[in-house]
Amino acid sequence: MNLLKKTYVLKLYVAGNTPNSVRALKTLKNILETDFKGVYALKVIDVLQNPQLAEEDKILATPTLSKVLPPPVRKIIGDLSDREKVLIGLDLLYEEFLEREEEL
Repeated sequence: MNLLKKTYVLKLYVAGNTPNSVRALKTLKNILETDFKGVYALKVIDVLQNPQLAEEDKILATPTLSKVLPPPVRKIIGDLSDREKVLIGLDLLYEEFLEREEEL
């Protein structure tokens, strides 16, 4: 078992407290707490309150999920309700598979 676990740094960009934003955050937290408990940092950024952060990171739509670390940076725009699509889109499913293979 690998004692040095990777830490995943994620940013979720939302536009206020809309139903889409709330659903995206709830779904994402469920995925993270189930599969990445203790090895992730999530920052939620409201683009209505912090438009400069959205501009700096070239965020054009919400919700947008960005995996900052480990590289490479990956982004998913829109619906985050499909766990497998989120993990594949961020290259996390493949990394998770490789780590499990190494443990065997």
